[in-house]
Amino acid sequence: MLPAQQGYDRAITVFSPDGRLYQVEYAIETVRRGTIAVGIKSKDGIVIAVEEKPRKLQISDVAQKIFQIDDHVGVAAAGYIPDARSQVDNARFFSQSNKLIYDEPVEVETIAKHLADQSQQYTQYAGVRPFGVSLILGGVVNDSPQLYLTDPSGTYISYDAIAIGSGSDQVTDFLEKSYTKDLSLDDASALAVASIYLSSEDKEGTNHIRMAHIKLDTKMFELVSQKDIENFAKMAKEKFPHGDK
Repeated sequence: MLPAQQGYDRAITVFSPDGRLYQVEYAIETVRRGTIAVGIKSKDGIVIAVEEKPRKLQISDVAQKIFQIDDHVGVAAAGYIPDARSQVDNARFFSQSNKLIYDEPVEVETIAKHLADQSQQYTQYAGVRPFGVSLILGGVVNDSPQLYLTDPSGTYISYDAIAIGSGSDQVTDFLEKSYTKDLSLDDASALAVASIYLSSEDKEGTNHIRMAHIKLDTKMFELVSQKDIENFAKMAKEKFPHGDK
C-alpha cells in the first residue's frame, strides 16, 4: 500500500480518493469471516439459525450468536460477537422504552433503523471504530413476519431470506433457488439447516447448529431444542438435498 493510501486506511472519517471508507470495508470483511447465520421468513413465522463451533470442554447449552430482543423479536449475529452483545443491549433498552411510551410492541423495522443509525454514527466520528458485526432481526408484528438485516455501514434492508457470514454468497444463491413465500415454519427450518450444511465443514450432526422461532400464532421468541433441530436436519436432506454438498 502506498504511503498516501495509508492515511485513508487509518482514518475512519476520511474518504479515499476513490470514494471508499477503508475501516468500514474492513468491518464488513470481519462479518464475512464469521460463521454463517441465516434468517428465513415463512407463512407461519420467522426462523433464525446460526452455526456455532463449541470447543470440546465448552458448555454449549446457551446460544452465543442468537439473542432475544423482546417477546416477539430475535436476532442472529455474524462477525465480532462482543459488538453484537453491545447492539443487542441497546436494542433491548430501545424496545422496552418504546413499549413504555407507546404501549404497543415495537416493530422490527424500527429496531433495525435504530441500530443502523447507531452503526452509521460510528462511521462518521473520529475516536470510534465501526461495529464489526451484522445482525439478522426477525419478529412478528401485527400478524406479519418481518425480517431485516443491518451491517457495519449503517444499512438496513428487509428480506424474505438472507444469509451472512462465511460462505454467505453461496448460501444466498441457494436460498434464491429454494425459497418460496408459502414455506411452512418446518420447511423454512429445514431450509435453514440445509443452508448451514452448505457453508459448514460439518455436513452431519446438529451440535454445531442453533435455531430460534418466532411463530405467527404465539408472537413469541423461542429457542428450538436440539431434538427438533435433528428432525429438521432429516427433513433438509430429503427436501433440499443440494444443501449438504
